Amino acid sequence: MATGTADEHEREAIRHAATLLHRAAKRIKVLKAIDWGPDVAERFFAAGARELPRPVYTPFDPAPTRDALAGLASVTIAQPTIAAWVARQGEAIDHAATMMANVGKPDFFTYGSKLYGAPKTPLRFFPQTPLDLAQSVREVTAQLGLLKVSLTPPRYFNAAEVADELRVAVTRHFGNDAPAVEIVDTLSANALASSTAIRLRRDARFTDCDAAQLLQHEAFIHVATSLNGRLQVDLPILGTAHPYDARTQEGLAVFAEIVSGAIEMDRLKRLADRVFAIQMAVDGADFIQVYRHFLEESDQPGQSFERARRVFRGGVITGGAPFAKDLVYLYGLLQVSNTFRALFSCGRSDCLPLLFCGKLDLSDIPALAQLSVLGLLRPPRFMPPWASDPRSLFALLTYSAFMNRMDVGSMLEGAQALLSETPPVEFGHAA
Repeated sequence: MATGTADEHEREAIRHAATLLHRAAKRIKVLKAIDWGPDVAERFFAAGARELPRPVYTPFDPAPTRDALAGLASVTIAQPTIAAWVARQGEAIDHAATMMANVGKPDFFTYGSKLYGAPKTPLRFFPQTPLDLAQSVREVTAQLGLLKVSLTPPRYFNAAEVADELRVAVTRHFGNDAPAVEIVDTLSANALASSTAIRLRRDARFTDCDAAQLLQHEAFIHVATSLNGRLQVDLPILGTAHPYDARTQEGLAVFAEIVSGAIEMDRLKRLADRVFAIQMAVDGADFIQVYRHFLEESDQPGQSFERARRVFRGGVITGGAPFAKDLVYLYGLLQVSNTFRALFSCGRSDCLPLLFCGKLDLSDIPALAQLSVLGLLRPPRFMPPWASDPRSLFALLTYSAFMNRMDVGSMLEGAQALLSETPPVEFGHAA
């Protein structure tokens, strides 16, 4: 009886802590707070792309967030793994509130780097830096780019065509909980998603891979984990996105693109390019310099503005203090990939559903397992198809583990020698 009473006291303390965290985090809407209206781009191009943008932000008061976090001091959780989970989230929420209170100032990057990392800071559990990862991607894509592969130019789809395709797919997957798919006149990107809606910009054009990436990345990961998190009535913090979970969320979403075959080489290159652009800004490049850097690569002014905007939103336009979130994609991908391999190699497929129970960091897996044992964590209602039936995933992981154990250097040299004696193949069209 005493044990049962102690367990219930523990569960109640955890519920209270999770509610306080949710209360503190629900005001942390970073991307909304630092968004640029369409008028910023309009003025920039009206001035011939020669004047720095002047975005205006609504001041953020961190006091209500800190008041909610202060309540955690009176909560005692006996289970150390769960207590550490609460403490990590509380610290991240406090850093996020401080970051948002310093929009447009150097400390925006100071606190942002605590949440997302910095280009030259070694990664957690990994000796390399985000800049090292980006350089690796750049080198591999450059090497592959030397291949002269004749590809059929992709067919482009308008927003209405993509919206129709997405509506069918999300309705099939989510049923009555499917997010609305909307076409809007103004949007800072080609597409944006929340738990309730996927919005497409009316004048945007999409390739077939773009549409598939939207489905896998936005719907099957971001929307699904939001909906699953909102079902966690005892742990409402799992339904609230904030910078603490950004690395895992984005890493899981990019991994979904890869495992589903929806990604392109150019997509990985763009993720790496974002890291280099952030480093340019850290080194003092201003918005116009980064914009021109992207313009030299693509010769597309609108796209180049958007890529530079991602770096400078919320930061210092004249350089030195960018927005660091785009550092998390490649590292998140690396972490997620290795976690799936670890689950597979350790025979712990039972932990796979934990990754989709809500908004979380991979370091939360032990705590979430404990919360499940206590009866506080509900299983995810929605999982991507490749995780619901992971046979292909496990086959891919087996192949990956097999290849990593092989010393393929001599075989690669042999294949290269073979191809050096192979003439180019150009199939003509049949008469």
